[in-house]
Amino acid sequence: MAELTKELSQVKGQEPAVPDEAVPNKDVPNKDVRVHPNPAPAGKRPLDVPTGTPTVIVDDLHIVYRVYGAASDSEKGNAVNAFTRLLKRQGRPEMKEVHAVKGVSFVSYHGDAIGVVGRNGSGKSTLLRAIAGLLPPHAGAVYTDGQPSLLGVNAALMRELTGERNIVLGCYAMGMTPSEVREKYQEIVDFSGIDEFVQLPMSTYSSGMGARLRFAISSAKTHDVLLIDEALATGDREFRKKSEERIRQIRESAGTVFLVAHDLRVIEETCNRVIWLHKGKIKMDGDPKEVLAAYNKG
Repeated sequence: MAELTKELSQVKGQEPAVPDEAVPNKDVPNKDVRVHPNPAPAGKRPLDVPTGTPTVIVDDLHIVYRVYGAASDSEKGNAVNAFTRLLKRQGRPEMKEVHAVKGVSFVSYHGDAIGVVGRNGSGKSTLLRAIAGLLPPHAGAVYTDGQPSLLGVNAALMRELTGERNIVLGCYAMGMTPSEVREKYQEIVDFSGIDEFVQLPMSTYSSGMGARLRFAISSAKTHDVLLIDEALATGDREFRKKSEERIRQIRESAGTVFLVAHDLRVIEETCNRVIWLHKGKIKMDGDPKEVLAAYNKG
């Protein structure tokens, strides 16, 4: 904690504790690698890669969850029933498989903003988590150029720490240098709109304030692939407008954005492509107006 306090003082203008020389060589080109590579060097920017280069290749992807089925009264998890099953030499309750994503294939490119729509349970969030490398494929593969970053309404920040400390920790976690954190700190505070609350623990924040801060931190750095899962749903109209503009800026910097949102207006105005998932499969992939029109009819 003493080291974190020392680093916070650096954000406010003092000399950095970690010299910029300690940052990996910024002149070393980033090689294309597959299946969730290590993060790119801190100095690399998506602008170094030509627009139109593939960023994510999803090849016949299948994601399967294994869950225990609905338990009967004799199977419910308590000590008495467990002891009874032991005496009767019965096994554990039957395990069931849920096939959440079924043979999904597509390619995204630098500069793409791809909206992902579908009813609840269609596999949208599962797909994003698989692209981010958080879920292993049951079959098929995901190839990425750069490190995907997943931003969701439950993105991890430490509730016991102040907004200020979470900003510093979040920026460091994304690979930013102390000088970059100092440069971006006030911009993050202003964009999130939390103002003086930045000095208070996040446990005192409303859900909307927490969501705004998460988005402000995650979008402070231009990502190769940014995955946004319903993170804009809790903001007010003004914040959603700022968020849409920030997504456009990321696209212009040759990044790739995946956006899951139930607000179809946001997707239509922000994305240049929409993927419609239905029961784990791609039902339609193409122009936002065409796909959303078909989705609304369906």
